[in-house]
Amino acid sequence: MADTIIPFDVNQYSIPERVAIMGAIWDTIADDNAEVPLTDEQSAELERRYVESLGPVDGLIPWEEVKRRAAGGKQ
Repeated sequence: MADTIIPFDVNQYSIPERVAIMGAIWDTIADDNAEVPLTDEQSAELERRYVESLGPVDGLIPWEEVKRRAAGGKQ
C-alpha cells in the first residue's frame, strides 16, 4: 500500500467498519459548516440547470399516465 495521510492501516477493518469510519469523517466535514466556494464554471452550470428547469415540459408524461400504462392500461 502506498504512503497515505491515514495514520492507521484501514485494511485491518472490515468493509462495514471502513464505511462507518468514512461516515464519521464525512460527518465532521458537514459539521464544520465550512463553505466551499464554487468555481465560475460550477456556478454557470448551476444557473444553466436552474433556467432549464423553468422551461417548457413538452414531451413529458404525467405521473398518473405512467402508472396507468404500467398497470396495463391503453395509451
